[in-house]
Amino acid sequence: MKIGFCGTMSVGKTTLVNALSKLPEFKYYKFRTERSKHLMQMGIPLNTDSTVKGQSVFLAERASELIQDNIITDRTIIDVMAFANNSDSMNYIEADDFCQFASHMLSEYDHIFYVSPKGVGVEDNGVRETDVDYRNKIDSSIQFLTLKYNNKIKNLIKIEGSTLERVELVKQAIFS
Repeated sequence: MKIGFCGTMSVGKTTLVNALSKLPEFKYYKFRTERSKHLMQMGIPLNTDSTVKGQSVFLAERASELIQDNIITDRTIIDVMAFANNSDSMNYIEADDFCQFASHMLSEYDHIFYVSPKGVGVEDNGVRETDVDYRNKIDSSIQFLTLKYNNKIKNLIKIEGSTLERVELVKQAIFS
């Protein structure tokens, strides 16, 4: 089973994946969490500075996750598409072409969980963008993309609440 969490920055996706990794129900899963810091150290531009090449690296990482069985990841192809759409370095045609190409892999996820930013403040980890307006733009883009490509997404589930509440919602969706 391939499970991915999408959502704007600083909504608790990594925290949620780390919480799931400690549960016996998920002992046979592999877990992948954010690698933005590592990619930034490699010189790959992030956030508004991202380029077609940079987003292609992020897409390749997401695609490599989809090759594996029983994986849970704190980013999805939807996230990559949203950042491409909001890059100052990519024009509309580049971003749209990129998203069209990336969308062909969305059907490989068994479950995509959209993690709502409702009630969650922005945390500065030294890598992510902390601008609230930019965070909201990414969130709007993610919501738009999940609607636009809904026909390619098998199971899209919106979750919000505390980490424990989110864990329970994930377990219900997967094991019910």
